Formats: sequence, C-alpha cells, structure tokens
Amino acid sequence: MADVARPPAGSPPLQALLRPVERFLATESASGVVLIAAALVAFAWANSPWAGLYGRMRHVEAGVAIGDAGLRLSLAHWVNDGLMAVFFFVVGLEIKRELLVGELAGWQRAALPIAGALGGMLAPAAIYAWLNTGQPSIVGWGVPMATDIAFAVGVLALLGPRVPLALKVFLLALAIVDDLGAVLVIAAFYTSEISLPALGATGLAWLAALAYGRSGGGRPSVFLVLGLLLWYFMHASGVHATVAGVLLALAVPLGRPHDTETLKAELAAELGGTDFEDVEVRLDHLENVIDRAQSPLHEFEHALQPWVAFGIMPVFALFNAGVALGGEGGGFGNAVTLGAFLGLLLGKPVGITLFVALAVALGVTRLPPGVGWAAVAGVGLLGGIGFTMALFIALLAFGEGPALDQAKIGVLSASVCAAAVGYLLLRATLPQADAAARPGRVPVAT
Repeated sequence: MADVARPPAGSPPLQALLRPVERFLATESASGVVLIAAALVAFAWANSPWAGLYGRMRHVEAGVAIGDAGLRLSLAHWVNDGLMAVFFFVVGLEIKRELLVGELAGWQRAALPIAGALGGMLAPAAIYAWLNTGQPSIVGWGVPMATDIAFAVGVLALLGPRVPLALKVFLLALAIVDDLGAVLVIAAFYTSEISLPALGATGLAWLAALAYGRSGGGRPSVFLVLGLLLWYFMHASGVHATVAGVLLALAVPLGRPHDTETLKAELAAELGGTDFEDVEVRLDHLENVIDRAQSPLHEFEHALQPWVAFGIMPVFALFNAGVALGGEGGGFGNAVTLGAFLGLLLGKPVGITLFVALAVALGVTRLPPGVGWAAVAGVGLLGGIGFTMALFIALLAFGEGPALDQAKIGVLSASVCAAAVGYLLLRATLPQADAAARPGRVPVAT
C-alpha cells in the first residue's frame, strides 16, 4: 500500500475549494433523514386504520384559474407534476454546472462517472426487461435505472472521515449523470399523446428563456414567469411537465456578473486595502464578496436546494411511498416487484462495477487515488437506492393501480437492502479513520 502526499486538510486554500462540496454533502445527508421519516409516515399511514384518509388526501382536487384559462389537478398531481418540476430544475442546474465547470467538465474527468452511470442504467433495465418480457409490465423497464442521491450520500456520510473525498465526488458525479439519463428516459419514453401546438408554444417559451439567459439576465422574477409558462405549455403538450424544469435550468447563465478587475476592487474594498496584491486573504471576508459575485445559476441552486431537500422531496415521499401490504399482487410473487428489486439491488452494483472496470481496462479512465475496487462496488450498491426518481418513473410507467404498488414494494425493499449492504461493505473495506486522516497523507487502496 502506497501513500500519496497532499496539502494539509486544514489549510485555508484547500478549505475554500472543498467548502461548496462539503456544504452540498451536508445538505443532502441531512435531507436523507427527513426523507426516511416522510416515507415511514406514508407507509405507516397507508397500512393503518386511516388508510382511506391517506387515499382521499392524495385525490383532493385544487386548481388555479386566470380568466377563462385554468388548471385543476389532484394534490398528488400537483406534487408530482408541479413541485417535482422545481426538483428537476435544481437537478438541471446541477447537471449544467457539472458539465461546464465541475466534475463532468472535460472527458478525462467525466469518463469515470459516465462509465459507471451507463452500466448502472443498462444492467438494471436489462434485468427488469428480462423478467417482464412479453408482459404489459415491460413498460416499467425504466424504474430501476435511477439513483436517489440524497439517500446514497446520507449513507456514505455515516462512515464519516473514513470516506475519501474522491469517492464522495465519484458518487455525486455518477448520480448526476444518472439523473441526466433519467430525464432523457422520461422525456423520450414516458410521454402521453403529443399536442404539437402546445409543444410549439413550449419551444417559444424556452427560446425566450434562452435569449434572456444569453443576454446575461438573472432576475428570479423573470425566470419565474418564463418557467410557469414553460411548465404550463409542457403540461399541455403531453411531454411530462417536470422536463420543463430541466429546460429552464439550461437557460440560466453560469457566467459571473462581474469582470475580474471589478471583483478585485470589491475584494480590496471588503478587506480594507487599496492594492489588491497587498491584501491579506481572510476567507470569512472573501466569502462575502464571492457570494455577491456568484452567477445566477449558483444563486438559484443555493437558494432552492434547502427547499427541495427539506420540503419538496419529503412531500413527494409522503404522497408516493404509501403502499398497502397485502394488497392485490403484493409480495415478491410477481415480475414487476422482482424486476424492480433485482434491477436495483443486483443490476446497479454489477453494472456500475463492470462498466468502470471495462473503462479502466481500455485505458479510457482510471480510478482516483484512495479509491479501490471494493469502494467502487460499495458505491455501486449505494446506487441501488432508487427511491425518489425510481418511484417517480414507476408512477409515469404504471399510473394508479396494482402494478404501481408492486413497483413501490420492489423499489423500497431494494433501497433498504442496498443501503444496508453498501454501508457494511464500505465499513469493512475502507481504511480506519485514524489512518485516513493522517496529516498530509492519503492512503491509496490497492
């Protein structure tokens, strides 16, 4: 086992670089706890004497009307089509940021998570399709393809400082590519009949958003109005309305609102100096200026992330994780449940590990320092935590009915098992915290 030198973990420059990643991980980890609580409440409610109230709550209708135009949907539809569009907007912001300036910027960086995500989508879909060939339930092949980043990162966080930063980044990048794949699958395969006039109006609204973003515009109120129009027309077009969130995110500019010289002047003023070169760098003051210099994309992402993590995703779980045991087609004696279960628990880790191994063997990419094959397999298992996105695709595939409940049982069971096995594998194979945290050194797994 070899050691690779690195800058001391407590050095200010390294802290500044890692702070956004640490902040993101902390938010996602904490939201996993809230998600679990919401899912347990939904599951208990659906199997309690008040199960009928749960069903009626989901189907209460509410609407919005402006003159003669309006839209009236059940609460479940408002959650799944409306609130989840905001979730997909944040997903779109993350995808754009990572593709342009993050871990997916450039082929060398992106090759490893892309290979893992590709295997993690194809293998589960193949297992599900094999078990459901020739049956109407084949439509659910996309259910086991998606990873729930909040739960996966939450489980990884339980291991604390034993987890190398490179492994955390790999899981985040893999999940973001996975989300991109899920968005493409939803847009291409899980749509109803297409209305060309509404689709044309959607295109015009998106072009307006793109033009505003290209001009450097970053007013939240403008993007809100354009987003509502985009969502409304997308909903009317037959393409699932949540795709509007991703399209709007692609229009949000990433460029900084200030040029370099302006930023230097603001930094000097903030720190009480006149010459930027002579200013002593103090991170607490620098952060104030840098926050003001953030792009609209960063501002929107940081502002919405807590609302999505602690509000929208738990509400989605409350409305969708309630499945009654013992209902029609319950248990594992059906192809839908078994396909979703094995697709996530077996297909995810096998697909991720095999495709990463193939990419490394072909010389396309290599494992980062500190990440061994056992860690890759552990991340593959955590990728089998489907939950939010898997339940969402199941809803699109099956609608209301027994098949949806069967898919939910498979997804929830696989997610629990994948979380437990992945945690145990990583706990058994990652180096101890004292070895992982030695000042200035990083152990490299073999």
